[in-house]
Amino acid sequence: MDESQQKKILDALQLVLRPVVKILLRYGIGYNAFAEVVKTAFVDVGSTDFGIRGRPTNISRVAVMTGLTRKEVRRLRTKIETGADEVVIKSTPITEILTKWYSENGFLDNQGRPRPLKYSGETGSFSDLVKRFGGDVPAGAMRTELKRMNLVAENDDGVLTVKSRTMRPHDSTENLMNGLVHNAYPLLATIARNSEHDKVPGEGNAQFVTYSLSIKESDRTRLKRISSDRLSETAVSFDDLFTAYETPSDKENDDSVNPVVMVGLYYFEEIDPHAKYKW
Repeated sequence: MDESQQKKILDALQLVLRPVVKILLRYGIGYNAFAEVVKTAFVDVGSTDFGIRGRPTNISRVAVMTGLTRKEVRRLRTKIETGADEVVIKSTPITEILTKWYSENGFLDNQGRPRPLKYSGETGSFSDLVKRFGGDVPAGAMRTELKRMNLVAENDDGVLTVKSRTMRPHDSTENLMNGLVHNAYPLLATIARNSEHDKVPGEGNAQFVTYSLSIKESDRTRLKRISSDRLSETAVSFDDLFTAYETPSDKENDDSVNPVVMVGLYYFEEIDPHAKYKW
């Protein structure tokens, strides 16, 4: 690749890194800590994605590709092999309960919508739902937390009605982690895949964006609200689609590895006056 192409890519990455650096500085993370993460990623990808005949890349070749010393590559590979760099975002019991309430036949009405549930009962009750999908969380504690978060309502007869199928984390760090792992990473991974030179035509993943440069300031709030509503409706439709194709599995005894399938939807407005780019 010639220098002009490399410069174009680096210029674009500098733009992409602006919001990343804003996040880092907001959380008190400086360059040295970030550089360690970047070096680890270079060694990880260089080792796994650029091997010959399916074998991992040796330390010397990784050093040549990345510009790091062999000593540094060896240190970082040890770090990677021990799992010290692994990022884990776990589903919470609340998320599991909401998902199953919207997808399991025993908790749906004739129209396929989540039906109101009696608190107690053998099958098809809220207690049954929590017992099956809430881990070791007691049904009473789950009910209290769902009501506190305004995710369910309870009438005078003790019947619970779900109000939302998604939980938005109140903790800013958890919200940030979910955004980076479930939004930023899949989008960038899709861009990387679709830019591969040796990719067979038609093997790329769907990647669409629509934009306008002529929206009046007075219409922007209304447009944002409408966009948010439509994106929410589309997300729900894809959630239903994925649920229809999911197969039950025993997570503890199932050793098969299934690829993660994801569709990302987002609304964007540029609010950074120092972002140097033009459409």
